[in-house]
Amino acid sequence: MKPSTKGTKTGRIVKALSGYYYVRPEGAEPGEANVQCRARGIFKKRGESPLVGDVVDFEETENGEGAVNAIGPRSSELIRPPVANVDLAVLVFSVTEPALNLQLLDKFLAHIEHAGIEAVLCLSKEDLAEDGAETEEARRAMREVQRIYEPIGYEVLVTSSKRGAGTAALKERLQGHLAVFAGQSGVGKSSLLNALVPGLTLETNEISNRLGRGKHTTRHVELIDIGGGFVADTPGFSQLDFEELGIEELGSCFREMRERASACKFRGCTHIHEPECAVLQAVEDGEIAPSRHANYALFMAEMKEKKRRY
Repeated sequence: MKPSTKGTKTGRIVKALSGYYYVRPEGAEPGEANVQCRARGIFKKRGESPLVGDVVDFEETENGEGAVNAIGPRSSELIRPPVANVDLAVLVFSVTEPALNLQLLDKFLAHIEHAGIEAVLCLSKEDLAEDGAETEEARRAMREVQRIYEPIGYEVLVTSSKRGAGTAALKERLQGHLAVFAGQSGVGKSSLLNALVPGLTLETNEISNRLGRGKHTTRHVELIDIGGGFVADTPGFSQLDFEELGIEELGSCFREMRERASACKFRGCTHIHEPECAVLQAVEDGEIAPSRHANYALFMAEMKEKKRRY
């Protein structure tokens, strides 16, 4: 690829597909096209690969495309999905249809805490808390999330893409961030993004009642410019395991346990059975939600079983 005389520019990779990187130039005007780029061979030699979310130096080539020359420092890097520089995770869970799954919510939060990314809990389908057969279940789910997660410092936003409720507050929260939307299949992530960005038409799918899950089949990660921020719609982020997380690190991924760990009698306390454990005492005193500790113990058992097998 022969460079043009226009020189090096800076931009952000907003999509990666079939060996091409689509770069949004810094200061690009609304409607301005992204530049389709290839990565220089030097990255392959170093064993590096540009990621969606990377801030890169690139130059336009004479064939109208571009070449990525350098990758800027990353503030964070997610493995699945492969996205760089995410600084906010919006965990979308519906109040009903599908039923709220606190175990999955805690699994997401553990991964997000491990990645060092700020998390916001977004409850979708708020309209179902006011009408329909699932009303009481939905109200109970909303109250439970607010009761458990707000006291430990998680922000909870309640939305309805159907009514537009809460979407302005969510859009405001996303300003200045590169965020990922993640959560259980069928909770309305795509519907929420469509409500945030007029004219955006992400494919949405109805819930399969028989399977109890959505059928969304997006295969690549793409950043959506919401005006003042970017959001990554993240297929595949619902399949989580603890491969990259060590057993001894799990406790630090539950922030209310992390805060109390130094008060435990034994260093390296697992907060499962040890005497004079500050975490177990806090559960007994009602300062830590039993569901949070039960899920922590379950994840710990899963990790130990996997380690034993392999």
